[in-house]
Amino acid sequence: MRWVAVISLRSNGEWENQKNITRRIAGRPLFVWGIEQAIASDCFDAVCIATEFPEICEKLLGELPGAQEFVKILSDRSVVPASGGSCTSGLLELQKSFPFDAMCLIEASCPLTRAEDFRVAKDKFLAENLDSLVTVVRSKRSLWTCARAPMGGALMKNATSQTPQGPEEYFMENGAFSITRATALTEYGACLGGRIGIHEMPAETAIEITEEAGWVAVELLLSNQKSASARARARQVKALVLDVDGTLTDAGMYYGAAGEALKKFNTRDAHGLQLLREHGMTVCVITTEESAAVEARMKKLRIEEYYPGVRNKFPLLLELARRWDVSLQNIAYVGDDLSDLECLSRVGCAFCPADAVPQVSQQAHYICEHPGGHGAVREVCDLILEARESNAGNISELRSAGKAF
Repeated sequence: MRWVAVISLRSNGEWENQKNITRRIAGRPLFVWGIEQAIASDCFDAVCIATEFPEICEKLLGELPGAQEFVKILSDRSVVPASGGSCTSGLLELQKSFPFDAMCLIEASCPLTRAEDFRVAKDKFLAENLDSLVTVVRSKRSLWTCARAPMGGALMKNATSQTPQGPEEYFMENGAFSITRATALTEYGACLGGRIGIHEMPAETAIEITEEAGWVAVELLLSNQKSASARARARQVKALVLDVDGTLTDAGMYYGAAGEALKKFNTRDAHGLQLLREHGMTVCVITTEESAAVEARMKKLRIEEYYPGVRNKFPLLLELARRWDVSLQNIAYVGDDLSDLECLSRVGCAFCPADAVPQVSQQAHYICEHPGGHGAVREVCDLILEARESNAGNISELRSAGKAF
């Protein structure tokens, strides 16, 4: 079977345009979250975006590595209705360009959908030989009609026991995505028809972001997920590469009485780097600047992999990865400015200080609580060690054995 995922970015007023296209949630465009998880699920042969804003979408997708080769942008969003909506001739027209046996209609306004949701739903769809499938959440609330009458017998007394009944448990659509066979689209003229199955998702996926309060709540959940993802990525780290100005330092420029340039470093950062090296990890520093102060600090820390004056960092990073025999996916990078952006977008684990420039913060897998030069690097070191070491006591032992730097 050929599976195609489709996201429709609709124009329904200023709020919808800003929400779906231009506004960022947890550092990324709203629709990018669903596309990333669809790609990561390995469930689909292609992902299509039906939109009135193809140029904007193409630019924003540049932030998602690999998306350009996998995602197709359709300039006419009318071929796709809202998730779970009635079928239009446009959906069948879609088959002419992107033939499919099954289509997954993804709602851009549900960024909490995970790759595992697509995998489980697809497996169920195939195992139960379904014609269509819809995502739901479990709920147990008392429902009332607009005429002020309870629905489903909620709060009504049992005729024999006179005991008030609690509300019945039921499933409620959360609008995350639906799956439909091409044959069902033709036969029933709708995205949902025939033998319909359900995929249950966590209750929080039902939060609507049609208003600001919902947006804020979902953004907090996404930030927590992003942090958890970074910790999972950190388990695979074999080498840590760092920028200097704004990362190991506070980006300040200090001058002595004789006019010499001075830089401020953090002792705790140095201790963290030493712990990583004692743990068998490669530590490397790449900077665009050439500074006697930085060179002296690198010698003090005995960091041999130090490369000053590098304007284009990524080619050097590729060369170092080959020499270390380490995949980019096993490299962590910490940077704060635009010169670090390409490296951050290509490594397996991207970190940035709390005061990094916005473009870097949007790309990072993890944003430190501390700013550059004030413990951000130590925070990264601790996170990597804690992710790699199942026994937290081993880390405490390493710290207590550390030297002063």
